Amino acid sequence: MSTTALVCDFKHLACGDVALVGGKISSLGEMISRLAGQGIPVPPGFATTSHAYWQYIDANRIREKIGNFVAEWQAGHETLAETGRAIRRLFIRGQWPADAAAAITTAYKKLSTEAQIHDLPVAVRSSATAEDLPDASFAGQLESYLNITGEDQLLDACRRCYASLFTDRAISYRQTKGFDHTSIALSVGVQQMVRSDAGGSGVMFSIDTESGFDKVVLINAAWGLGENIVQGTVNPDEYQVFKPLLNDSSLVPIIQKRLGEKATKMVLGRSRHPPTRNVPTSKAERAAFVLADDEILALARWACIIEKHYGCGMDMEWAKDGITGKLFIVQARPETVHSRQDPAVLKTYDVGKKGRTLATGLSIGDAAVAGHLCLIEDAKDIDKFIDGSILVTVATDPDWVPIMKRAAAIITDHGGRTSHAAIVSRELGVPAVVGTGNATYVLHTDQEVTVSCAEGDVGFVYEGISDISTTTVDLTELPAVRTNIMLNLANPSAAYRWWRLPADGIGLARMEFVVTNAIQVHPMALIHFDRLKDEKVQEQIAQLTTGYPHKPDYFVDKLAHGLAALCATFFPKPTIIRLSDFKTNEYAGLVGGAQFEPSEENPMLGFRGASRYYSPLYREGFALECRAIKQLREVMGFTNAVVMVPFCRTVDEAKKVLEVMAENGLRRGEGGLEVYVMCEIPSNVILAERFTEHFDGFSIGSNDLTQLTLGVDRDSSLLADLFDEQDEAVKWMIARVIRVAREKKSKVGICGQAPSDHPEFARFLVEAGIDSISVIPDSFLAVKRHVVDSEKS
Repeated sequence: MSTTALVCDFKHLACGDVALVGGKISSLGEMISRLAGQGIPVPPGFATTSHAYWQYIDANRIREKIGNFVAEWQAGHETLAETGRAIRRLFIRGQWPADAAAAITTAYKKLSTEAQIHDLPVAVRSSATAEDLPDASFAGQLESYLNITGEDQLLDACRRCYASLFTDRAISYRQTKGFDHTSIALSVGVQQMVRSDAGGSGVMFSIDTESGFDKVVLINAAWGLGENIVQGTVNPDEYQVFKPLLNDSSLVPIIQKRLGEKATKMVLGRSRHPPTRNVPTSKAERAAFVLADDEILALARWACIIEKHYGCGMDMEWAKDGITGKLFIVQARPETVHSRQDPAVLKTYDVGKKGRTLATGLSIGDAAVAGHLCLIEDAKDIDKFIDGSILVTVATDPDWVPIMKRAAAIITDHGGRTSHAAIVSRELGVPAVVGTGNATYVLHTDQEVTVSCAEGDVGFVYEGISDISTTTVDLTELPAVRTNIMLNLANPSAAYRWWRLPADGIGLARMEFVVTNAIQVHPMALIHFDRLKDEKVQEQIAQLTTGYPHKPDYFVDKLAHGLAALCATFFPKPTIIRLSDFKTNEYAGLVGGAQFEPSEENPMLGFRGASRYYSPLYREGFALECRAIKQLREVMGFTNAVVMVPFCRTVDEAKKVLEVMAENGLRRGEGGLEVYVMCEIPSNVILAERFTEHFDGFSIGSNDLTQLTLGVDRDSSLLADLFDEQDEAVKWMIARVIRVAREKKSKVGICGQAPSDHPEFARFLVEAGIDSISVIPDSFLAVKRHVVDSEKS
């Protein structure tokens, strides 16, 4: 493309044309010219070039004036607001050179003719020649105009795009990034509008935005035009898709589907002025997902194609035409945060004693800070912000950037992971909790709080100042070992934090956490909803299960998706999922649980684990657990899921459980399904040889095994000195089951804290020949080092 051209068609552009049309538009051209053949649909359009920008400046004799205004501001003689206003006025009052105006209107007529629509509605977007480079996202700094029709409106919108290069926020941003204000040009992209006002739109990343986990696609979606998501004025739907399984068209590897509030949507204006407007969404729209599963998968596959072509993590925008039902990619640019980080360095934060939870939302980043709040609800009051405090506001847009840079953390009422507040906070390295829904209502200025984004994808605002500690590890310094070191994980939302650890899988995935936090309802209460005696419980369950006509499906779907996030983290390495091991008093605490649970004097030794699975009191509930794992493995594709049976007292009980599992579609050995048993009862050790006939491996539960071997209540403070996993009797039990497992070629591991607390215990396990040791993430490094030392000796 000629560097003197004033206008060029998208299809003639490529990534190398950044100096001519900026990163945003050159990327559109790249996709149209290089990826259309791979099925990536991008709406057609054209762009004004940087040459047209400089011609406009020189024709209106404003180049020197811009330099003078900027110099006066940099010298402190004028305010930022005065400087920006004066420069923007120069652009808006300028006149188009005749040849530039003719080139733009001719290209617009051609685009309209090809679409067979007179005065085709177009989206007009700014693209700076330094935009979307690896170290600069220019998130929301420049203006876009939607639903522009007619030549006069188009020329005016292009002029206003030029002026937006000198908004206060854009000037401030360039100054921070060290860009020369007078050397950056601006291109204007004119693109056929996708009627997403009648459909939906959103943002998509080819990596997890918070952890940098590179095996998932993150998609946000809202009804209407996409500006509300970018501005953070709506809480959108959120979907996660597992990339490695997308090539198999028979699978549905959607890890997460989170329904957003989506209270408003942006639609076309009733007239040209204004061209767009916000309206409330209907109750039906709020209760429904914007995208169907096949559309989620299509977008995720496109994200993988685009990421592969560009060779880096990508930040994309998509739109769905509500008239035709077709999906389009409307922007793609390099992800600008994790691309700058060293993947070999892992930094973690730990929040000490926590106060009362004041608010929760989506966590942005993985840091934690404590300090005083500064609540500002309107951008006109940003001069009241106190440097170093924690900003609380409804939502942010680019006008807030000057104080966001000076904030210790940010809390907003609205917004998703791809909102303006999230994008800018991420780039600045400032932790943020977005989409709380009520922060400006429950928090107040000068309040002492702790903001934690270090606990997974849920961010917390705690009352008071907590102690915060940090740990930084160079992962390249960890040597390989023969013994597998695995992780104990329960919280799916926190799993991705640990994907960089060189773990050999998940040795203990606790199903109870997902049931308690994501499901909350007793499975029997879902199966026998009509039999519930408590009307308030019925109302609560009805609200939780909105969108699920058949209530047991709610349990299966939520459990499968929660477990999928755990299986994804270290895929294809194994994730050992322990079937539910609630005690009756814990089950009774679930919504609707009290009606279905017996009262026991000693739940620890009562109706728990394997004994429940074949009992008439719970057999139907266990069937839902089996359905969830079957969906996880066969529908979603996570064949690395290993099932583990807890508290299996006898060999006959083992047979009964395996029979019930087989009745529900989980037959040991079929499709590579492995079934382990927890070794936590002396009978498991005494009859270890016979248990190996029915299970593929053992996982030693050292807490219960110690308790039952020594006859010590592990929760008794009076007997705390006697509870010792290193007692000779306990070690004899462990050594025996390891020996039997090795003789029978069964796998054997341990999940417990002792190997991290006691190096000598880790040495004992290694010398006994254990296959794997599974520990909590915070203990991983210590255990790894203990094992290294043990294997050397």
